[in-house]
Amino acid sequence: MFNRSVEGTVIPSDGRHARRRPPWPLALGVGILAVVLVAGIMVYSNMRSGPRDSYTGGEVAQVQPSEPPPSLSPPPSLEEWPRWGVTHTQYSADNAPPEITEQAKGLLGRVPMLQNQHIMGWGVNNPEPSPGQYNLRDLNRRMKFMSSSRAIPIITLCCAPDWMKGGQAGRTDWTKNPTVAPNREHFDDFAKLAAKIAKQYPTVKYYMVWNEFKGFWDPSTNRWDAEGYTEMYNKVYDALKKVNEDIQVGGPYVPVESTARRTASELSGPYGTIDQRALDAIEYWIEHKKGADFIVVDGASMTNEKDNVPDDFAAQAKLSALTAWLRKKSNDMPVWWAEWYNEPTNSGWSEAKRTAVQAASLMEFAKSGVTTALYWNPQQKDGQECKGCLWSPHDGRELPMAGLLSGFTKWFPAGVQLEHVTSSDKQVLVIGQERQLVMVNTADKDVTATVDGKQVTLKPYEIRWAGRGGA
Repeated sequence: MFNRSVEGTVIPSDGRHARRRPPWPLALGVGILAVVLVAGIMVYSNMRSGPRDSYTGGEVAQVQPSEPPPSLSPPPSLEEWPRWGVTHTQYSADNAPPEITEQAKGLLGRVPMLQNQHIMGWGVNNPEPSPGQYNLRDLNRRMKFMSSSRAIPIITLCCAPDWMKGGQAGRTDWTKNPTVAPNREHFDDFAKLAAKIAKQYPTVKYYMVWNEFKGFWDPSTNRWDAEGYTEMYNKVYDALKKVNEDIQVGGPYVPVESTARRTASELSGPYGTIDQRALDAIEYWIEHKKGADFIVVDGASMTNEKDNVPDDFAAQAKLSALTAWLRKKSNDMPVWWAEWYNEPTNSGWSEAKRTAVQAASLMEFAKSGVTTALYWNPQQKDGQECKGCLWSPHDGRELPMAGLLSGFTKWFPAGVQLEHVTSSDKQVLVIGQERQLVMVNTADKDVTATVDGKQVTLKPYEIRWAGRGGA
């Protein structure tokens, strides 16, 4: 069971911290990129592309001898849903040297957290290169690592084999993998693949359907094709529930943009104005889905103009504002953030500031009642810069985001009761529960403040954990 009384606190360590995920194909997936205005249309460059039948070629898909499903240990039994977790990307511990693999197991497993993996791309190959011909070797390896590191496993059902998207059976065109959705005539085939995955990994009980509405932008109407996505989602939902009605399924995983300008939208604040088209797509899905166990979004605190407004810390209020809107519109469904980003491109931030802003994001998630928040882990190969990684790709040593996530997983799981904790200086943010609090200095100078009745002096952008007593 989840031990809430483990001695000591998890404190962020020295090292690199988070920024937006790297571009495709390094992580086989693109983060939220700068939005380009073309004829008045805001587009994601990694999602909105040409006609679906316009691509051919690609590499010959790997064909591996079939192997039985892996034997995976049951997830750890926890008293409370951990709330926090990570998404594995192109490079992770399962394809690292053995000594790094073992160190990563320790970092991820010391406080069991959520771990998420996609079924195609982001570290794994095409799962069904030709109809009925499966290649799950990479996914098996990744799932075995997750099991060995005490994960609560999650699978994201994205992306789809080329033959479902107008491509050639037996070939994989990775350049278009993140931009194209299955053709409507293959929605049933994608649902069958989802069911195959669910049968392959019976210990996995949580599934997100698709990723960032990839391929579901309709340039002719200048909006998301929520109808097409929801049709596919409903087929996948039915297929998964037929495998096991206890499987938890969620969508729509819409990327939610915002702008610093005042535009027509039902949701705006000091952080900017939320793109109404994303909100419309979410509401359509809510109204027309066959069923769902949670609702999923992702987004960035930055606006389309690439900056955080009104400032880097106050901009994080967008996360809690959108969460409140989702809970209201969905009749209080559990809210999942599949990804979030908070650092502008070429920010020039110090490592301390990166860590501090991430801590502020996590505080907003906890205060607004987010059920799940998954950190996009941008691991790299040895020799490459690895800002935001959980461990060093060179020697496996712990990096700051690992400590921050472990700390929030230990002290602020989904079921924890937050308590009102005060700070005498608005530059010091704080959140607390009965036994622990965490504070962060948002200033680039030392700040002395009274926090929870005690005077503290925090260095620039310092994060500090402190016990509060209690049972």
